[in-house]
Amino acid sequence: MKNTPFDLAGTVAVITGSSRGIGRASAELLAKLGAKVVISSRKADACHEVAEGIKKSGGDAHVIPCNISRPDEVKALISGATKHFGKVDILVCNAAVNPYYGPLLDITDEAFDKIMGSNVKSNIWLCAQAIPQMAARAKGSVVIISSIGGLRGSPVIGAYGISKAADFSLCRSLAGEWGPQGVRVNCVAPGLVKTDFARALWEDEERLKRRCATTPLRRIGEPDEIAGAAVFLAAPAGSFMTGQTIVIDGGQTI
Repeated sequence: MKNTPFDLAGTVAVITGSSRGIGRASAELLAKLGAKVVISSRKADACHEVAEGIKKSGGDAHVIPCNISRPDEVKALISGATKHFGKVDILVCNAAVNPYYGPLLDITDEAFDKIMGSNVKSNIWLCAQAIPQMAARAKGSVVIISSIGGLRGSPVIGAYGISKAADFSLCRSLAGEWGPQGVRVNCVAPGLVKTDFARALWEDEERLKRRCATTPLRRIGEPDEIAGAAVFLAAPAGSFMTGQTIVIDGGQTI
């Protein structure tokens, strides 16, 4: 893959929530294309399993567990990645939570604050730690994994949608602030993807049947189908793109 616009040799990528789902698929593809990757999620054992798989395939991976809702752990993640690999070129903000499933006006303050803290504030913390060093080298890419939940209303995941819409705005503002210093910030907005995180939305056969019937491709997505967009945004191929959101939803929102 050398000398292609997707060659990531010599780069270092930190991917949150990368022990499974979209985060794992993104980390594995980034590593396959030459990036040294930092695998991170709350559970160290799950991270080590992913890292070992990457190493067996010839890649370079390091594990730093992190609960993104804790600022000290976020700081330790980026500083640890920098200490181990020397720098951070690519940040994929993938980890997110959704502890509430139901009518928006019934949500507790605690649940709402947890959603906004983990899905928005933590991304600010991550960027605050990683972007300045990227700017110092006049080059870097941040990819925020958002959701089409930020584009549409929902009777059951409204608060989650609010947090994902906020990520779109965060992306645009950071892109404007840091673009002059060579740092790009973009979002990916997946539709329904077959991950453990979205299990409540696809495990119900009737709900899944209705969803597929209104999706032009007549199916839901797989994690690997989202990872390619994260790689595009991180790689030289996406070097003129910033402040944007790529929607990958099988046509659901059209």
